[in-house]
Amino acid sequence: MAGGDDDYIYDEASGEWLPASEMAAKAAAASAVKDSAGNVLADGDAVTLIKDLKVKGAGQTLKQGTVIRSIRLTDNPEEIDCRHETIKGLVLRTEFVRKKN
Repeated sequence: MAGGDDDYIYDEASGEWLPASEMAAKAAAASAVKDSAGNVLADGDAVTLIKDLKVKGAGQTLKQGTVIRSIRLTDNPEEIDCRHETIKGLVLRTEFVRKKN
């Protein structure tokens, strides 16, 4: 048996009793912010737009392939906060970006 002091939690997805520490790790991985290709994003990463996006309120369109640098994660795992040369306070959905390597 694994560590004797570890609490166990029933995982309904797998139907198994798992250590609480392992369930916490699974929850953290599930809440990780991911781009359109499934890459994990972090504060400070650079991303590329995968399609043209009309920016509401700015009256302009960001073109596919535009690189956005120094993103910041938000409380919502489906949105990132970023800045562009011409647009301040820009919030993008993660489904429209890909992490730049």
